[in-house]
Amino acid sequence: MTEQDTTPVVHRVDDRHRYEIAVDGQRAGLTAYRDQGDRRVFFHTEIGDAYAGRGLASVLVEYALNDVRAAGMRIVPVCPYVAKFLKKHEEFADITDPVTPEVMEWLDGQLKR
Repeated sequence: MTEQDTTPVVHRVDDRHRYEIAVDGQRAGLTAYRDQGDRRVFFHTEIGDAYAGRGLASVLVEYALNDVRAAGMRIVPVCPYVAKFLKKHEEFADITDPVTPEVMEWLDGQLKR
């Protein structure tokens, strides 16, 4: 990011089941989830092409996972990016649950797919 860029801002959007990251007031990306009891199941992360290569996905997911921890919840990383992030950030291992066929079936029902 150049000095002209502002600091990215991440916030949770509960009614849309996602966290969003904004740069200069414009949405740059999101990570989507559904809650299953005390588990937040992350299933999709994306960063817009115009914002690629700035490390925004990492900022976004780290914020989201810290928010999950603060809420006393657990993480289920269906999203490939979140799963990859967790392999590099073992500090979240204590609150991470495996992706199981039961979770996938439940998620498919939630997403009506």
